[in-house]
Amino acid sequence: MSFGRLERTPGPQPMSEINMTPLVDVMLVLVVIFIITAPLLVSAVKVDLPKADGAAALEAPKFIAITLDRSGQVYVDDRPLDAQAVSAALRHAAERQPDTEVRLRADAAVPYGRVVEVMGQAHLAGLHRIGFVADATVAAH
Repeated sequence: MSFGRLERTPGPQPMSEINMTPLVDVMLVLVVIFIITAPLLVSAVKVDLPKADGAAALEAPKFIAITLDRSGQVYVDDRPLDAQAVSAALRHAAERQPDTEVRLRADAAVPYGRVVEVMGQAHLAGLHRIGFVADATVAAH
C-alpha cells in the first residue's frame, strides 16, 4: 500500500481589497434614474396657456416702511418727515394702492402713545394693514 504525502498545500487566500465594480455599477444606475426622472418632477402636465389682455401678472403687495427712533422722530422709507408730511405720504401710498402694508419699526424706548399716534395716521390715510417689525433674537431671562 502506498500512502500520499501528509503535507497539505495552502488553499486560496481571501481577497482583502474592496471590489469597486459593483459600487460603480450601482452609482451609474442611480445617475441614469435621476437623469430620467428629474424632468418629470418639474411639471407633469404641459399646457399651452391662451393669451389674454386681462390676465396681468399679480404684483407683490407693496409696503411702506415707517420707523420711529428713540427721540420719536418719524422716518418714512428712511426719510425724516414731520407729522403733516407723514400723513401726506401715507395718503399718497393709499391712493396708489389701497392694499399697501405699513411696516412699523419702533425703538423700544418710544412711548406706546407715540406708536399709536402713527398707527392712527396710517388708519386715517386708509391703510389698515399694519405689521410690526421686531428683532428675532430672544432675550435670556
